[in-house]
Amino acid sequence: MGKALADTYASARRVFEEADDALQFSISRICFEGPEDQLKLTENTQPALLTVSAAAFAVLKERGAVPDFVAGHSLGEYSALVAAGSLRFADAVRLVRQRGRYMQEAVPPGVGAMAALLKLPDGKLEALLEQAAEGEIVSAANLNSPDQVVIAGHLGAVTRAIALAKAAGAKRGILLPVSAPFHCALMIPAQQRLAANLDAAEFRDLSVPLVNNWQARPIQTGAEARAGLYQQVPNPVRWTESIRYLAAQGVIRFVEVGAGGVLTGLLRAIDASLTGMKFGEPDDLEKLSL
Repeated sequence: MGKALADTYASARRVFEEADDALQFSISRICFEGPEDQLKLTENTQPALLTVSAAAFAVLKERGAVPDFVAGHSLGEYSALVAAGSLRFADAVRLVRQRGRYMQEAVPPGVGAMAALLKLPDGKLEALLEQAAEGEIVSAANLNSPDQVVIAGHLGAVTRAIALAKAAGAKRGILLPVSAPFHCALMIPAQQRLAANLDAAEFRDLSVPLVNNWQARPIQTGAEARAGLYQQVPNPVRWTESIRYLAAQGVIRFVEVGAGGVLTGLLRAIDASLTGMKFGEPDDLEKLSL
């Protein structure tokens, strides 16, 4: 992950070197070589994904790309804040390393779960989750598109919610292979631990507006950026609302910066009239009209 970028562009390579220096271990080696079991540990996954995104953005920036807005899905909000000049990359990569560790340690293995509900009929989610809880926690974690919502909470409650969703007409309900139940109330201990790290980091005002996960609204001050990263930990990622807000501001072209293309797929599901492109590999560059 990210190796081709680092091999091809000096600007990307410098970002990986900066990440290694900031973390005082070789996250670049884990990105490039694995092993996969180490990369899948969320305290490694989070800084690895951030580093690949920042490296890709560095390549775009040196080619003159300047966004009108930025947004990031969950962890991606840190990448977006780096792109907007609010967070120094070295601070961001240390923060997400801590964030990943706190999230992993907030819930013992096997206690929590996440699941994707596909094509659940409108208006069914809230009552379904309330019925599934039975004294446990289950809530919306990622409001990804009109046809996809991810839920999180206690394993039993999530499992009950899947069955209820299918009975209510959902096309599918799929348990996700994740290491912790992100973006639900079980993450409050992680949020509380992260607060001190966020308070210690410098957040500058943003060079361009960011549409945040917590409120799906634009922010531009350092104080708002810090508050958004704190509040997003136990609260849902309001991605559909975020994209619709940007579209309402006249944004028609979106570039997904970093590993993979999941957000480009979600963009099509939210509004097929919008143009989505991605940049995470050298071959992607020729397809972009910057």
